[in-house]
Amino acid sequence: MLTDQQRRFLDNARVAHLATADRHAAPHLVPVCFCIDGLSLYITVDEKPKRSGIPLKRLRNIQENPAVAVTADRWDEDWTRLAWVMLRGQACILSGGEEHDRAQSLLRLRYQQYRGMQLAPLPVIAVRIRRVLSWGALDPLPGQ
Repeated sequence: MLTDQQRRFLDNARVAHLATADRHAAPHLVPVCFCIDGLSLYITVDEKPKRSGIPLKRLRNIQENPAVAVTADRWDEDWTRLAWVMLRGQACILSGGEEHDRAQSLLRLRYQQYRGMQLAPLPVIAVRIRRVLSWGALDPLPGQ
């Protein structure tokens, strides 16, 4: 489903933006760390400070409305270098198990900041990719 060019662009992207909506279609957009394995994109909840006792809005939204979009983009003052890849799909929340653990392992490999965090008890968002859209100069820039 992902072309080689789209996959390379996402592999080079360090941040993406997860768009969710609640049952009333109120949008919510947050920056996320991510990894892709096969036809799934994974995002873990991490140890950064959050309100305690209230599930994250993105998790509540996914429970109410699993349709999501994830976009990684590249901005540059030279507009010939602009590019983005958008993944649309259905999300689910993994609270444990083999897929949950594998996703967190892949995220630790991709982001050194996760290596010292206790992620195991924290949920993982799994986005089942259904559609891929892209635009712009997806090829790596010199030095990437």
